[in-house]
Amino acid sequence: MSDLIVALEGTETGRHAAMLLALLAAFLHAVFGALQKGRFDPWLSRGAIDFWLFVLSLPMALFLVPWPEGAAWVILAGALVIHFTYKVGMALAFSRGAFTVVYPVVRGTGPLFAVIGAWLIFGETFTWVQWLGVAVLLGGIFGLAVYNLIHVDVGRETLVPALWLAVGTGALVALYTTYDAYGIRYTPDPFTFLAWFFLITAVDFPVLAAIRYLRMPAPPPLAGLALRGFTGALVAYGSFGSVMLATRLDKVGEAAVLRETSTVFAALIGWLVLGDTVGPRRMALMGLIAVGAIIVEFGG
Repeated sequence: MSDLIVALEGTETGRHAAMLLALLAAFLHAVFGALQKGRFDPWLSRGAIDFWLFVLSLPMALFLVPWPEGAAWVILAGALVIHFTYKVGMALAFSRGAFTVVYPVVRGTGPLFAVIGAWLIFGETFTWVQWLGVAVLLGGIFGLAVYNLIHVDVGRETLVPALWLAVGTGALVALYTTYDAYGIRYTPDPFTFLAWFFLITAVDFPVLAAIRYLRMPAPPPLAGLALRGFTGALVAYGSFGSVMLATRLDKVGEAAVLRETSTVFAALIGWLVLGDTVGPRRMALMGLIAVGAIIVEFGG
């Protein structure tokens, strides 16, 4: 599989594969966000997810892929710091705001900074048509966030802090997208980076979650939390793994923008699963997001 990924880099087939991987990552990331925000405390949910990521990734990293060499260890250590900060930001934002309010802002802030980062680090450029697509996509995402800010009644006392946390976390999304793309391109075998990435970046939140769980006056049953964590770990492999492979196969900026169609999937999940309301105006704004992503993909 590693040889196939390397062989597809920079080819037209690789470009198409990157597009499909980015869209798959978008859907799975919306599912991942809903799992973290849903039934359980978001700190516990993320801790359970990371616990299973560590357990499942350990044998893969030790026995199934070549070990990292040289500076790859430093890159992985940096990924731990960046993703820990991102996870804290997501947990704080989800603790204060509704899923369909927080998620669009987080994901909407990310692609613009990611495109700029890809230009500075990888020398990637967008055509004016693609920039138009970015503007349309961001207009839809932030329009959705503003609409939610005006009309959502639940948890309004913590809504503004939640939105500021979401903006900051969105900047971290851009940072980790660009950083992870550098890491997976630096490592000769992409699956070496993926396996060790999932292992190393999962060591922190299980500890925080365990402390929080033990201090709760009425902690939730462990069985349900463990099932949520196992499901989330499998989704995380698909979501984060897909987008990182996409950034190795093709442009980082395009993968980052396409992944933000996750906002559409998130709104649908919030409506169908979490009971959030979705009216015609929100549907129209979600349509803008999809149109913007299409323009970016086919305007290059």
